[in-house]
Amino acid sequence: MIYNANNKVRKKIAPMFENIDSTIILSCLQGHMGTAYVDDLENPSVAQITVGIFAYFAGDAHTKEAEELLNNLPEFTLAIVHSDEWKSRIESVHSGAIEKFQRYRFEKDINHLNRPHLLNLLSSLPEDYEIKKVDHHIANDPSFHELSEDFVSQFDSIDDFIDRGVGYAIVHDGKVVSAATSFSVYNDGIEIEIATHPQYRRKGLATITASALILDCLDRGKYPNWDAANLQSVELAKKLGYIFKESYDTYFIECNPS
Repeated sequence: MIYNANNKVRKKIAPMFENIDSTIILSCLQGHMGTAYVDDLENPSVAQITVGIFAYFAGDAHTKEAEELLNNLPEFTLAIVHSDEWKSRIESVHSGAIEKFQRYRFEKDINHLNRPHLLNLLSSLPEDYEIKKVDHHIANDPSFHELSEDFVSQFDSIDDFIDRGVGYAIVHDGKVVSAATSFSVYNDGIEIEIATHPQYRRKGLATITASALILDCLDRGKYPNWDAANLQSVELAKKLGYIFKESYDTYFIECNPS
């Protein structure tokens, strides 16, 4: 049997996840968002953290509760683990329903983010385009949500996002065409979510929105973490000043809804 872990239990499982370098994990462990599950509320030996589509597993991969946790997933999941034992267990439990691919981490050093460089990038906004901080009006605009379902999805509501999150959007002809927001928040920063409308790509808009968001974080003493899903995102991160750290295995799991 598995149990939903409250904030007190989450403190107990924090050491299990020390080897997975992810601010999304911190978002859950620190009680900001997401859910955590364990096999035992007093002495957990295996645990799962889920924030949106991301699921992380740690502890003893060989228990029957580990398999139960691995089946405790939404219809679509990006599963991330640290050990070969967990990778083997995922590949066994979800055989035929997984796709293994690489994501990319960067060094978490605020000194790599150069304010004058980011201000210079921000100044390249084309004419007839306007950059705005995400407010209630933008957050309720359908064109904003059409870019990414995950701009505000981890927050309890749009009001909650405005209160605890942050984002910037580029508007053209009355529509949001590019935006960067806090996918998740943790004590010391945010995890960045960024998207641009397909018809507006290759104009440098993602660079500009990201620069605005990063500068805002720097002004508030928060770290804007970047984790890339593809090589295009890697190159954008490098342009902004991030320094590549490593690639890591990620499993896309498609579960049949019950």
